[in-house]
Amino acid sequence: MSVQTHLYNRASNAILSDSEKTSIDTSITTLQSRLKSYFGSDITTHFRFGSSTRGTILPRSMDAESDIDYMIVFADESSKPQTYVSRLKRFAENHYSSSDIAQSHPTVVLKLNHIKFDLVPAIKSYFEEYRIPAKTSSYQDWMSTSPNDFNSKLTAANIRCDSYLKPAIRLLKYWNAMAGYVFESYELEKWAAGCYFSNCSTVRDYFFALVDGKSLDWNAAQWRKDKLERAKTIVKKTKEYEQSAMPVNAEQEIKKLIP
Repeated sequence: MSVQTHLYNRASNAILSDSEKTSIDTSITTLQSRLKSYFGSDITTHFRFGSSTRGTILPRSMDAESDIDYMIVFADESSKPQTYVSRLKRFAENHYSSSDIAQSHPTVVLKLNHIKFDLVPAIKSYFEEYRIPAKTSSYQDWMSTSPNDFNSKLTAANIRCDSYLKPAIRLLKYWNAMAGYVFESYELEKWAAGCYFSNCSTVRDYFFALVDGKSLDWNAAQWRKDKLERAKTIVKKTKEYEQSAMPVNAEQEIKKLIP
């Protein structure tokens, strides 16, 4: 097996199975019904967003922190974010086992058997974008967001890359999860979508280009630098083995990065 074949197969497997999708869809239907019953007209809309709508979510077997982002938009805009987080937490306590619930500022997390749901409170004025809790203010203020705008940007970038970019991103996210989350997952995807690629024609090429092109700030934690440097070294050695017509060694090397 070649490095390209191995990486292609791993990227193809790094998607939700049909049974996982069915379980998630069932959970979302239940969640929607319970939100409507509990909040009624207190919420204006609610919907899924994030990696599960972009085709870049990983199965939990490859990323223990994999989750479904779900936004709940409240009609009342007068309170601070914590007020809405508390309301979501009370809703979760009312409809789900307490062992399945955790507050992870600025969201409420439902830890179900098959997946986690990240419930994100939001508000929206008539002329404004959605607003979610701002991380830079200890979650006491709001920041504007367009939760699904990035989907179209990534889709366009993926088309330009002959549909190899999303598989390469899934591989990068898999490495990131195994490495202890060197990077925040969403930021990693945004960076990848904005990259310029040349001489890339396979999943292998795009994945290697992403690893080679990623960097960290000088003041990043040393463990993060070490993990990234290890990834770059493995990719470099893999290329050297390929150039020396040593495909077995190349495959063994890349499996240190992507088992």
